[in-house]
Amino acid sequence: MAEKDGVLQTAKETQAGDDPPKGDFPVQKKSPKLCGSNYPLSIAFIVVNEFCERFSYYGMRAVLTLYFINFFHWDENLSTSVYHAFSALCYFTPVIGAIMADSWLGKYKTIIYLSIVYVVGHLIKSVGAIPSLGNQVVHVVLSMVGLFLIALGTGGIKPCVSAFGGDQFEEEHTSERSKFFSVFYLSINAGSLISTFVTPVLRGDVKCFGEDCYPLAFGVPAALMVLALVVFIAGSGLYRKTPPEGNVLLEVCKCIGFAIKNRLKNRSRQIPKRDHWLDWASEKYSKKLIGEVKMVTRVLFLFIPLPMFWALFDQQGSRWTLQATKMNADFGIYVLQPDQMQFLNPLLILVFIPIFDLGLYPLINMCKFNFTPIRKMATGMILAGMAFGLAAIVEVKINETDMPQLVPKESLIQVLNLAKNPVQVTIQDQHLFQQPTEAFQNPAEYSKLILNGEQQSLHFTLQHQGLSLGFNYTVKEKSVYSLIVFEAEGSLSSRLITDLEAKPENGLAAVRFINGLSQDVNLTVDSKRFIAIQKNYSVSEYMLLERDKYDDGRCITEAGEFTLDLGLLDFGASYTVVITNMSRGALQIWKSEDIKANNVHMAWQLPQYLLISAGEVMFSITGLAFSYSQSPASMKSVLQAGWLLTVAFGNAFVLIIAQAAPMAQWAEFVLFTVLLFAVCIIFSIMGYFYVSVDPEDLQEKEEKRETPSRGNMISLITQKTKL
Repeated sequence: MAEKDGVLQTAKETQAGDDPPKGDFPVQKKSPKLCGSNYPLSIAFIVVNEFCERFSYYGMRAVLTLYFINFFHWDENLSTSVYHAFSALCYFTPVIGAIMADSWLGKYKTIIYLSIVYVVGHLIKSVGAIPSLGNQVVHVVLSMVGLFLIALGTGGIKPCVSAFGGDQFEEEHTSERSKFFSVFYLSINAGSLISTFVTPVLRGDVKCFGEDCYPLAFGVPAALMVLALVVFIAGSGLYRKTPPEGNVLLEVCKCIGFAIKNRLKNRSRQIPKRDHWLDWASEKYSKKLIGEVKMVTRVLFLFIPLPMFWALFDQQGSRWTLQATKMNADFGIYVLQPDQMQFLNPLLILVFIPIFDLGLYPLINMCKFNFTPIRKMATGMILAGMAFGLAAIVEVKINETDMPQLVPKESLIQVLNLAKNPVQVTIQDQHLFQQPTEAFQNPAEYSKLILNGEQQSLHFTLQHQGLSLGFNYTVKEKSVYSLIVFEAEGSLSSRLITDLEAKPENGLAAVRFINGLSQDVNLTVDSKRFIAIQKNYSVSEYMLLERDKYDDGRCITEAGEFTLDLGLLDFGASYTVVITNMSRGALQIWKSEDIKANNVHMAWQLPQYLLISAGEVMFSITGLAFSYSQSPASMKSVLQAGWLLTVAFGNAFVLIIAQAAPMAQWAEFVLFTVLLFAVCIIFSIMGYFYVSVDPEDLQEKEEKRETPSRGNMISLITQKTKL
């Protein structure tokens, strides 16, 4: 999870970095050491700051998708789109932070100022989650403003904190600096691991304002970000602070822009051709810079297919979390929140890195297989594609318990026989219910009604103990009904009631009550929900409850108070509970499961998390190490910017798919699988023709190359002369 944030790059760049600036700048002072070692005391503040900041970011992001769905009541596609728009922005803004730090404020002030923006964003986001504060528009505006400020803050400080930590070490302490980056990386993963497990608990297990406690789930990450800022400021007197020295990314962009502009202006056949299109920048930029830019562009060209991997990877917080809401989360000793499954990724990363580095890769080398970085990255893509293939299979199994998708002129119906004897139900122009319905028989499934228009009046005939009774009911298309048959005042009667058309969302259970007693009842289900139901088979509204065993309910009638034991109300199920009798201080009930519970266990997501985490180790860590090995030390920050932008473009691609091409979820998973496999083939072909180089050797060759001097040029437009 953390490697895509560029930690590896900073370690390598700082070790190979430029000489410290000369003069009486604070960078020259020596920081106190930790316990007599060569580790500056200042790094303790930086590591704690990074842990708190990563806890803040990943904790907030873990609950973001369900916040959009449950609090704003947005649909899944809109929630996914906004989630990935925010993620994309978080990886576009590091470019802004890097330019601010290198060209204007320096790393220290950039971290301070943008951390303040970060904190303000968190506070606005937390306040916007308070239900009693304003209406829906107010909540949306506050949340979007908060997310924008958070994206600016987290992205802006991303390229600064790790590099600032590297600046604290003196040049001779390279081994200590390398170990610092290992601890720094550990703090990132520890923060993300703990937060993605804890904040969903604060959201789902704690209730405030009568619902999931999003103010607390966002407030705790906000408090951690405040703590991160306080800790960082507390170490201010210990830091070595380097002044801004100019941003190489801007120089590279200017060099490329000038080369393109110069080439377009000098298209005459009389002007000699140049060996490389970047050579057209030689009128303004040095051979050294042009040679380094050439090395970087070779690697950046390989980055073109990479966004597709991140398009799949970052859906753990959106599509995979939404998939988890439709699964059985009971692990026996613990019921997992659907957004808690995300903690598996940082956990598996910490497990896989030593396994791959110390076990898998050496074993492959022993088999004399040339497992090049390009092949490792391609393998990582394949593993991520396989993960989404498994996600598609899981989605298909989940859909088996869904209600059928109705088309125009279709409806569904079931019969609930609450009489004492079997009843034969016949419906006009329909060939349903060929066998009598037994008393209190659980219906196997709904039957489909075919109508002749948007609605139709149908005649129902009930045959019971030799008697035949008729009833007329109006049925609307795309609706779901239950026909309840009961005995009232010695005769058979019926009632057509409307059922849920889809599963309850987010793993909740839906329950309604039918009062079969001859007196009104008042029910208390979970000490907070009160329902009054009139007598003689009146029907209550649906009530949405958390999955649990409800065995301590109460029922108050004219005859006294009775206990109400509903048993287990399971994930995603819909129930009809009929109160049939009272005896010995307890209600006698009959419970029908109208919509089946989620029967696919959340543990079936584990294989896809295993695959995509293994894919991240092989793709992300290898890709960073390879790309940095192919460019000069002065260009590492350019590659970091390019790498982060691949993450941003990957999230933007998910946004486009979710909005432009909505489809069944399993089909979308298959689409991403096919797209990544296709991109993997393209990347493998590009990698096959790529020749690995040593940047130092390539730079020496570039310096020896002859480029046309201005004296040999023929009337270049850039020299202000006419042809």
